[in-house]
Amino acid sequence: MSAITPRLFAAVAVGGAVGGVLRWACSELVADGAGFAATTFSINVVGSFLLALLPAAPAVRRSRTLAVGLGPGVLGGFTTLSAVSEQTRSLLDAGDTATAALCLLGTLAASLVAVAVASRLCAAAQQAQAGTGAGDR
Repeated sequence: MSAITPRLFAAVAVGGAVGGVLRWACSELVADGAGFAATTFSINVVGSFLLALLPAAPAVRRSRTLAVGLGPGVLGGFTTLSAVSEQTRSLLDAGDTATAALCLLGTLAASLVAVAVASRLCAAAQQAQAGTGAGDR
């Protein structure tokens, strides 16, 4: 484990604030109504996809500060397991077991698919980069 420097701490803190504000803005622009929380679902799937794409970005691979600022920072602040948990609990309390299951299991399944797609894209990009000799500059 490497040391947590003030610079890394700040990158995560500022990134988390930015991600939280982005999540809030998305929820304000397209508020979830009763039933399935489509905005929260979308936030988590998009966030999972982007988090899995980060290793493909050369700048992220070169800078630990950027990696932690964008990963645990921005995308950690953007995605939200706690909202999914609360929305699922609320649906269960309302007796809407089917929507609660869709919310919980659908978020998990779609996020895993998003990560798998992003991982494939990362692998293809890294193979293409290795094939062109881009690392020899």
